[in-house]
Amino acid sequence: MAEQNIQKKYLFHEEPALQKQVNDENPWKVLVADDEEVIHKLTKMVLQNYSFEGRSIKLFGAYSGKETLEILGREKDIALVLLDVVMETEDAGLLCAKDIRERLQNHSVRIILRTGQPGQAPERDIIINYEINDYKAKSELTSQKLFTVITTSLRDYKHIDTITRNKNGLENIIAASQKLFKINSFSLFATGILQQLTSILDLGRDSLYINYSSLSAIQEYHKNTFTIRAATGVYSGKEDLDVVDVIPSGLYSQLMEAVRQQKSVFSPDAYIGYFETQKGEKSLLLFQWQRNLNEIDHDLISIFGTNVAAAFENISMNNEISATQKEIIFTFSEVVEGRSKETVKHLRRVTEAACLIAQKIGMSFPEIEMLRLTVPMHDIGKVGTPDSILMKPERLSPEEYEIMKEHTEIGFNIFKNSTLEMMSTAATIAYEHHEKWNGKGYPQGLKGDEIHIFARITALVDVVDALANKRCYKKAWSMDDVLYLIKKERGEHFEPRIVDAFLDSLDEYIEILNTNSD
Repeated sequence: MAEQNIQKKYLFHEEPALQKQVNDENPWKVLVADDEEVIHKLTKMVLQNYSFEGRSIKLFGAYSGKETLEILGREKDIALVLLDVVMETEDAGLLCAKDIRERLQNHSVRIILRTGQPGQAPERDIIINYEINDYKAKSELTSQKLFTVITTSLRDYKHIDTITRNKNGLENIIAASQKLFKINSFSLFATGILQQLTSILDLGRDSLYINYSSLSAIQEYHKNTFTIRAATGVYSGKEDLDVVDVIPSGLYSQLMEAVRQQKSVFSPDAYIGYFETQKGEKSLLLFQWQRNLNEIDHDLISIFGTNVAAAFENISMNNEISATQKEIIFTFSEVVEGRSKETVKHLRRVTEAACLIAQKIGMSFPEIEMLRLTVPMHDIGKVGTPDSILMKPERLSPEEYEIMKEHTEIGFNIFKNSTLEMMSTAATIAYEHHEKWNGKGYPQGLKGDEIHIFARITALVDVVDALANKRCYKKAWSMDDVLYLIKKERGEHFEPRIVDAFLDSLDEYIEILNTNSD
């Protein structure tokens, strides 16, 4: 009887039935926070067939302010809270609304305060003092008015969510553009652009950027030809997989049709953009959505897709320039090493070993990449060393040794005036890689941390490689003998931390040695 009285007092006059429930895997999430069980039951009953923009509704229930905050902390994408003012205390709802905005920092969720005693909490004061979106007496909410307030709230939430995803997409693009040469930067940049377009046009969050090998005919398709480079939504985490193993067969057929026609295609629920760069590289953009697109949407997607393809082509060109730069460095360095009759594989081994140790001691990826570029130039100063000394098969005389030592200063002088970070770093390594941790090295007698970390690493890997491999003046040492010397020189010639990192990486170093053997 009491339940019937509450229903009669607060809810819900007979009105036309709402639209039928939509079968949707991505429902709107609505939280009902009220200490009266009947309110939960009646709200659920009235909204059982509710849908908005093709998405059904999923209700969560809380019976106190504390429970409301717990659910909001757990479910990050709740769109709307129907929040009772009086629950465990007379102002529990008000305090809860304050905590949602201030403690949880959730400014997206829409908050509708409901009260059975409007006079206790005047509407004017509530609207001014609390960041809520509406304030209703329970007696006002007929089924039609509840429908209206939920629909308008969800529409507001959708716009806020779109703006937020748009902002996140822009942030990803900006962050990625600053890290073009960092690990996964291509995927980061691609993902940011995918998020940007799906956000702007509210396409849904499922999208892919795909590279594939050049094909003369569709029949030439084979496994691992179509590779996912960036992904969002349900495809997140599928990067580097073959697209045939990821997308539904029907969508895959549409993708293959775009490849066959060599042009972009629209279907009722997807867009597949086909792009070919000036170098003949081919790529595909895939977007899926759950709403009807108009002609303007189609045009925007096509234009945006073309711009995205141009952006990826620029990144590809940057990567090619970087690869060319590395190749020039190695070639130039190999020419110098070749003069001393040392195998050019020495550079490969020293570089890989240096990067291995840098990784072990926790250096960042940009630092490791800079090390990879500059270590090969550590002996570049030998270009100025006479052949009679550089190629001498016997031990050098004291006078000859002094001339050999000059290669550190020659190398430094080659690069010292450059304003490029790479060249100035190469100058430092060339100058300092014969310094010793104990201060007894050359040419400056630097000690400890006075020596650049790159030079400290190069010092160890250069000595190890020289000992472990044959030279014109010596036979290769056994690894046991090499390790004995390295341990003996720990804290003397070499920094202890670097020695320890090398010893911890011994198996990986042996693999580098074997892969690049003379």
